[in-house]
Amino acid sequence: MIVGLATAVAASACYGVGSVLQAVGSRRSAREEAAKQDPGSPSAVTGYGGPSLSSTAKAAVTWEFILGTVLDFVGFALGALAARLLPLFLSQTIISANLVITAVLGIKLLGIKLHRADWTSIGVVCGALVLLGIAAGPEGDGHSPRATHWWVLIVTIVVIVGGTVLVRFLGANGAIVAGLLSGLGFGGLGIGVRILDGIDPFDLGRLAADPALYAVLIGGIGGMYLHTIALQIGSVNGATAALVVGETVVPGAVGVLWLGDTSRDGLAWMAIMGFVLAVSGAVAVAYFGKHDPQEPSSFGDPDPDQAAASARG
Repeated sequence: MIVGLATAVAASACYGVGSVLQAVGSRRSAREEAAKQDPGSPSAVTGYGGPSLSSTAKAAVTWEFILGTVLDFVGFALGALAARLLPLFLSQTIISANLVITAVLGIKLLGIKLHRADWTSIGVVCGALVLLGIAAGPEGDGHSPRATHWWVLIVTIVVIVGGTVLVRFLGANGAIVAGLLSGLGFGGLGIGVRILDGIDPFDLGRLAADPALYAVLIGGIGGMYLHTIALQIGSVNGATAALVVGETVVPGAVGVLWLGDTSRDGLAWMAIMGFVLAVSGAVAVAYFGKHDPQEPSSFGDPDPDQAAASARG
């Protein structure tokens, strides 16, 4: 349990720092693309006001985004290990606490000003994690019928593909939706890791033949893409909080209902309370942080002074 907790905390730290660095790179790229636009050039935004594929690709090659992505991969590896060592409702919730790190670092790197409601919401999330840590019992064995592996893959594909289409249709208004869908993708990743065959003992043939492996890959890559879009067009705190809800609620419920995750004897009420408070706190951060006060509220509306400076450069 201690190793699992330490691993989940480390994964949370990697994801939190990575999110802010990705937001810095994404937004700098967005401002530069907007400043360079002229009537005869390809637009950096779609007809609905969201980022184009080319602008998203350019955001992904900034040094801040690359470093943030490296941290994401480290967080992914640590999170995968935590999902094998802890109940999903605990591992996913601890990992989702990267919201706190994202919010605090955002003060310095993104110029975000947090208000009392933001700090209160963050405090609720932290308190909820303490309750969950106390109440969590043994994780289930992870064994599940092969049909479950196929369902995880199918649902993950629907979420990522359907979500990408929906977010591009919503454009500049789709940041929270993109964050939520990216969280569902990461949730599919967490469930897939938990039920993977061929891990213990290691068997490459069984692993490669398991549909859950491809749910892990699609959920991870698709979730990262949708999160990148969310960071470009909306509040980093709001998008990350929506991600928290997506990657916590569904895996936690699946772990309890189908994978045998349990709480300590007599502490089920505490586990439920901690889970509800954690999700409620994340929703509150998403609500209060829908727009970062000192950041553009949409991809197509860059800060005038920064855009002018980029154009002069």
